[in-house]
Amino acid sequence: MDTIQKIFLTAEWKNLIMANYAVDPIVLQTYLPAHTELDSFNGKYYVSLVGFMFEKVKIKSISIPFHTNFPEINLRFYVKLTDKDGSVKRGVVFISEIVPKAAIAWVANNIYREKYVATAMKHSVLLSDKALELTYSWYWKGKDNLISANAANQLWPIEPGTAEAFIFEHYFGFAKVNDATTNMYTVEHPTWNTYPVHSYKIDCNFQNFYGSEFSFLDNAIPDSVFIAAGSAVVIRDKTVLKKK
Repeated sequence: MDTIQKIFLTAEWKNLIMANYAVDPIVLQTYLPAHTELDSFNGKYYVSLVGFMFEKVKIKSISIPFHTNFPEINLRFYVKLTDKDGSVKRGVVFISEIVPKAAIAWVANNIYREKYVATAMKHSVLLSDKALELTYSWYWKGKDNLISANAANQLWPIEPGTAEAFIFEHYFGFAKVNDATTNMYTVEHPTWNTYPVHSYKIDCNFQNFYGSEFSFLDNAIPDSVFIAAGSAVVIRDKTVLKKK
């Protein structure tokens, strides 16, 4: 039986955009944490470029002034861990996460061994009776990058077995410490509702930020783009997994 870890962080994740690209799984092997294997949907392996708002952040129940509300951009992929009893934990691995606050990046890198970078960012959320427009942008090495989408202001539940369910319904995070050690943490939130996306724009220099192995995404068209409303979330203290 798993031990219930103490709460590390509480927050709200709101207005999430996820652009999902099918990739050759060989690209992801370098980033794969010990104990996990790549997860797939209908025979495809995905990376997602994600933009969202991190709001009402508390670490160990403490709010840090000027660090409670901010946007984040991340590139992530999907894995699973099979326990000895045969149960499966489905989760995500972050290739990189971008925030506008250097202190946030320091905490994430040193406590959770994630791969955070701090840089200048902007965001906008425009909601009317009929439409929702989300835009997240960031600046890196002389290049402005952007992910944005327009959707109808109409919420729909995620149906089990759909592509939306695969992308959104992962409740563990895995961080590669080294070839033998993995940090695992539990993410708790209710099933989200999604908005039907009408159009999107992605202007991201993947090679500039993520490296040459992701340069093929510069001209790639995502298989799908989803928007989720989000919710309150709880992230629990890490569990350290080590190969014997």
